Amino acid sequence: MQQQMTEDDALRADVYALLAALCRAHPSSELLDFLKSVEVDASTHNRMSQAWQLLKLAAERAQVDQLENEYVTLFIGISQGELTPFASWYLTGSLMEAPLIELRNDLNLLGFERESSVKEPEDHISALLEVMGLLIQQGASRERQAVFFQRHISAWADQLFVDMAKAPSAVFYHAVAMLGQAFVNTEKVYLQKRPDAAQSVHLRG
Repeated sequence: MQQQMTEDDALRADVYALLAALCRAHPSSELLDFLKSVEVDASTHNRMSQAWQLLKLAAERAQVDQLENEYVTLFIGISQGELTPFASWYLTGSLMEAPLIELRNDLNLLGFERESSVKEPEDHISALLEVMGLLIQQGASRERQAVFFQRHISAWADQLFVDMAKAPSAVFYHAVAMLGQAFVNTEKVYLQKRPDAAQSVHLRG
């Protein structure tokens, strides 16, 4: 059952989309300009507000050519980047394992298909964040959102962002990691408030 998207849900979808874009590729000059223009309430001292302030400051100091090198070092590398941003890796220690199979089954139930141009497995953090944003935009119930989040993001994404913050090459992406950590933990609390989300609701139905 679909529900009307509230202002809070629209903001959640936007943050998911932003984090997905930043984990998929280094930010363009246009995205940096957007981050520089974000209005942050300096009087609010919660983790999300502090993370936004840090990301805005990082965008103001960043240069696109340096960000490309930073992204490649973190996520790609010569043989492997400093990060391995896949659910299977974090949950099992190997790529292409059971978490990916489970994800593919759930994506099929939800009607999502991988684009032919995308070569990486679907359990890349950018793809999972993008799916969450799309679920919100499509008006999926909070319970359905919670099921996907708890099955495919909750158990490992926070640790990925912790590792990102500590990565030797992370400068701009240290700020991305701070926002990622704050947002994932906010979502854990927010979605857990929905009754019996993980137990009683299926992805189809």
